Amino acid sequence: MSLDRPVTPDPYPLLPSVASFTVTSEDVVDGQPLKDDQVHDKGNTSPQLSWSGAPEGTRSYVVTCFDPDAPTPSGFWHWVVVDIPADVTELAPGAGASDDSLPGGAFHVANDMGGHDFAGAAPPPDDQPHRYFFVVHAVGEDSLGVDASASPAVVSFNLAFKTLGRAIIHGTYAH
Repeated sequence: MSLDRPVTPDPYPLLPSVASFTVTSEDVVDGQPLKDDQVHDKGNTSPQLSWSGAPEGTRSYVVTCFDPDAPTPSGFWHWVVVDIPADVTELAPGAGASDDSLPGGAFHVANDMGGHDFAGAAPPPDDQPHRYFFVVHAVGEDSLGVDASASPAVVSFNLAFKTLGRAIIHGTYAH
């Protein structure tokens, strides 16, 4: 069954404007299909991400992966890592496996599959290609002020007020 529907907007330009900086990846090529490693029923491994040029005053980072094209009114959160220390500028492939693979006091909040880890791309069969936005949020505080029981929506709400800058790269995937 094809789920033809209008393409949802890129959600990030709809948020308050903040500084931009650079994120790169050995695994995600901006605007291109994701590797099998980042697909849920194949490798289900979080990608390598590196970032640079964060705004002055950055005291921590949050990394997210969001699919605005999921057939829900709220999109789908695949990955949310909170309180990455400011001196960290890279996550290795597989860092999303568990909190034990994250730097410093960083931790996961539950993704929309219910796990405290990375959940790879998993669009419905025969759907249009989905976009997966990997975003590094530079935060002006040492801690975002949430714990592991927070939802991705609560993390996003806090980011609306505490983000100094955003670095974005996105991949796509369809079955």
